[in-house]
Amino acid sequence: MKKATRRRPKKHAHLLGVGFDNHDGHKRITSAEKFTIVGGSEETHGRMTETLVKTFEHLKRRGKKLESVEPKELAEIIHESTPE
Repeated sequence: MKKATRRRPKKHAHLLGVGFDNHDGHKRITSAEKFTIVGGSEETHGRMTETLVKTFEHLKRRGKKLESVEPKELAEIIHESTPE
């Protein structure tokens, strides 16, 4: 009888952005493969979307994936990617 080999479960990662400053009644949802943004005013939602798009571009330039980057490094990348 063969011994069963154990496989490491694949790591999954997904970023979630939530905006709480929506007062115009619109329901805003932006979804991508590795992130989802819900809520927020038009401005806030747009800034969060821009930040995460730039974050994933930055990760790609570094040759890293969301699943493998350390939380501290990810926080630094997000901070650098946030529009002024």
